[in-house]
Amino acid sequence: MLDATEQRIIACCNALMDDTLELTSDLVRGYSVLGQEQSALDTMERHLERLGLPVTRVPLDAPGFEEHPHRAPTEWPSTGRYNVISDLNPGAPGPHLVFNGHLDVVPAEPVDMWTRPPWEPWQKDGWLYGRGAGDMKAGIAAMVMAVEAVRRAGVEINFPLTLQTVIEEECTGNGALACLHQGFSGDFVLIPEPFGAQIYAGQVGVLWFRMRLDGVPAHVLDPSAGRNAIEALQDYLPALKALEAEMNDLPRPALYVDHPHPFNLSVGRVDAGNWASSVPAHAILEGRVGFPPGMSPEEAMQRVRDTLMTRHAELDDATPPPKVSFHGFRSEGHVVDLDTPGIRLLSECHEALLGEPPAHYLSTCTTDLRAFHVSGEINGTCYGPIAQRIHGVDECVNIDSIRHVLTTYALFIHRWARMADNQETHS
Repeated sequence: MLDATEQRIIACCNALMDDTLELTSDLVRGYSVLGQEQSALDTMERHLERLGLPVTRVPLDAPGFEEHPHRAPTEWPSTGRYNVISDLNPGAPGPHLVFNGHLDVVPAEPVDMWTRPPWEPWQKDGWLYGRGAGDMKAGIAAMVMAVEAVRRAGVEINFPLTLQTVIEEECTGNGALACLHQGFSGDFVLIPEPFGAQIYAGQVGVLWFRMRLDGVPAHVLDPSAGRNAIEALQDYLPALKALEAEMNDLPRPALYVDHPHPFNLSVGRVDAGNWASSVPAHAILEGRVGFPPGMSPEEAMQRVRDTLMTRHAELDDATPPPKVSFHGFRSEGHVVDLDTPGIRLLSECHEALLGEPPAHYLSTCTTDLRAFHVSGEINGTCYGPIAQRIHGVDECVNIDSIRHVLTTYALFIHRWARMADNQETHS
């Protein structure tokens, strides 16, 4: 049942929907691919300041972060890179609630496949379109406006609450990790990933890898004088598919036992050759492989190395072995503890609004939840809008689902405050 205060909060959420869509659209206009996040960061600061919320920049080049055991090494400098957070009531009594969302997006190319340019948001038939609209700028707007809705309803937020908007979620996870490294932690985290209004129950480990093969360049007047690195690259693809099958045949946590194929391989990028009339002297493959919760990234890396070197030995063609390296994600998987006060409270809020308990969702990808779980030992889950074609062409997010997440988060904040007050009373 919803009491009078909660009905007032819901009314404020409805009144704030235009502002929520405005913030989402402003964020989409900042096409925040890796290295170009500044516009989205500026937009975030501007909207937080407009709402009278404190703004803090959390750098990714903080002292000691380079040596953090869970930080993914990068091939670009971290100097000047930062997250934007809003830290409310630091040091106040009560359990600390964290909302975390990522501002960065994956590239939208080729943009000529889109109905409209991906950085120009548009609405049609109840959906908001644009790169990052679903993954996950609408969720960020919902979590920010949920705080505003509670305040407009006249409800005091007197416990510690942090809104984190971070970068590098799509490639390393270092943005969220930088927040934890600098003490912006908490007791429970909610992340509005666009998996819909369901409780996120677990995620797989993810590893990015790179393989380089060197050939022998030659003029096409006599291709036999060279060795074609592109053609050689194809000989390794069956071995990588076999590694994917091997990962899926390994023992799994109980939650994943019935999943038909949770650990997926993606051959995501190939760069090869330098001239159409030359035998290509190099070929570089970049890929991603999923692995089971409980396996370390180091073990996954070794399995990739062993797979490629074994395949090289099988080919027996007297060519140099592939050069194997790792960049970006090296993220552990984990299973969410569903029997915690925060998740029980989220389930209650969901049921109060929709009249039935939420479903659970088991993921075959990774999210920034990993940083909180593995590095901070902080429980949490993902609960967000409904999106279509994330990382694809004409990405979009359902507007009614944004409204639901905004309302659920606002109700959650109110009930979290009540839970915090009860804990303080009985302590």
